[in-house]
Amino acid sequence: MGEKKKSDVARLMEYASRYKYFTYCSWILATISAFIALAPFYFIWRIIKEVVEVRTDFSKATHIVSYGWSAVGMSLLAMVIYIAALMCSHLAAFRVQANLRTAMMQHIMKLPMGYIETEGSGKIRKIVTESSAATETYLAHSLPDKAVSFATPVGLLAMLFIFDWRIGLICLIPAVIAFLMMGGMMGSKMQADMKEYQNALDEMSSEAVEYVRGIPVVKTFGQSVFSFKRFKNAIDKYEKWTIAYTITMRMPMVGFTTAANGVFAALVACGFFFTKNGVENEFLYNILFYIIITPILTVTLMKIAYAGESQMLVKDALNRMDVLLNVEPLKEAKNPKKPNNSGIVIENASFSYDEKKKNALDGVSLEIKPGEHVAFVGPSGGGKTTLTSLITRFWDVKEGSIKIGGVDVKDISSSELMKTVSYVFQDSKLLKMSILENVRMGRPEATDEEVIKALKDAMCWDIIQKLPNGANTIIGSKGTYVSSGEAQRISIARAFLKNAPILILDEATAFADPDNEAKVQKAFENLSKDKTVIMIAHRLSTVVDTDKIYVLCDGKIVESGKHQTLLTQDGIYSHMWNEYQKSVNWKVGKSA
Repeated sequence: MGEKKKSDVARLMEYASRYKYFTYCSWILATISAFIALAPFYFIWRIIKEVVEVRTDFSKATHIVSYGWSAVGMSLLAMVIYIAALMCSHLAAFRVQANLRTAMMQHIMKLPMGYIETEGSGKIRKIVTESSAATETYLAHSLPDKAVSFATPVGLLAMLFIFDWRIGLICLIPAVIAFLMMGGMMGSKMQADMKEYQNALDEMSSEAVEYVRGIPVVKTFGQSVFSFKRFKNAIDKYEKWTIAYTITMRMPMVGFTTAANGVFAALVACGFFFTKNGVENEFLYNILFYIIITPILTVTLMKIAYAGESQMLVKDALNRMDVLLNVEPLKEAKNPKKPNNSGIVIENASFSYDEKKKNALDGVSLEIKPGEHVAFVGPSGGGKTTLTSLITRFWDVKEGSIKIGGVDVKDISSSELMKTVSYVFQDSKLLKMSILENVRMGRPEATDEEVIKALKDAMCWDIIQKLPNGANTIIGSKGTYVSSGEAQRISIARAFLKNAPILILDEATAFADPDNEAKVQKAFENLSKDKTVIMIAHRLSTVVDTDKIYVLCDGKIVESGKHQTLLTQDGIYSHMWNEYQKSVNWKVGKSA
């Protein structure tokens, strides 16, 4: 027999710790406020009844003031109790949201870097922020409202039958029809539709970000949104889905709204049916009460409907968080070892991003000696970045092994591995903090003097001198930014400060202009001394002096050797070199 699935509230309470009692307290207080909130309608009815009874001689209406103040007092009391309920629910909701975000961030810190790169930081950020925010809205507002929504009909039911059970029963008929209509809309299909809606919205939002990033291209070449096919397809998909969904929901929603607001029609029917033989004062008083109280029934049905929608949203949010939290982190070594040197040995390594697809790497074996400089080149998608990602343990190999200094990377602690390898990415990222602190991330315990030296070694001093506050300038503040090439040099300063024995450069000059490229290359020359270096490059001029070049294609090493040796072979590298030379020598000129 399978384990009973926990409810959404039970799952959220696991993150509430002792604050879960505030949630329970909020339900109790909200329920009490719902019952008290019905009392003013009773006193209003008493006022109307007394006025009708003493009509023409209103001096006999001696209880109107006391009834009026009783109604005001009960309204204020219900309001105060409901505010107290919201205070309790918010305390619990904020704690749950904070604990959820903390749990997700702690889990993310243990996840393979490759997973984060593959999924995209934007998508993960959306799960952490927006999905946890949905749980806060649900706990802080929807649950107390749900308690009110279910308590109010109970109180109404009692009051409806106390005055005239016949009218009360007839008034409940539209409410029951509305409730059944709502149940049909809130089933499992609606939950699946809600998930599809969120997926379509996520896809459209993600593609919108890419479109905004491509605005310079759009403006330069006079393109429109139709040129960005994925964005246009995402919009079309969202439009098609929402229109189809709206059409399917049209009749049930019309039926629900009509039935929920049809209580007055039931009262009119009661009036005609029960007064055909004349109007009795008692019936008149009772139907006046129902006229006053039944709008609350309509409002309550609407609240229940919105509470159901909120519950589906939080269920979808929890499912999205579960997808993230269920990703297996990399296993830490039980008895961690330290590498003996900076040599790298890869034996029959295979890896695939998706078990259903072919391997991104297939049986790769190579050896890089300590202090050796090598390059990975080849067509796009050949496996170059994947191979370096496995060396840094952004992913773990499916088969084979990768060793650094004679120790399998799986037996090296993550902190020790990060000390051993520096990785300079193609697209360097700087955080919104001072340049000093951005560089200090390479070695947090470093002094200011050591950071300054790293900046100078990385050829960054010309950048520092032109900034308003030098190395203390905060990137991104008051319009202070640096170019891609300058950001790359600052990221190289991190690598200088870290001073790891193994250096991986992944297309590190891809976005640099000629001036920055020269300075980046000089920085690399300084940084690479006495280190094991792996370069991934498409600009083949940067790899001609390396000790060895490995050509990867379709996840395999198809050629290897020095630059001059590879040129003598009629292979991929010689073809790439010839094409590269043509591109370098190409000039814009006038036709004859």
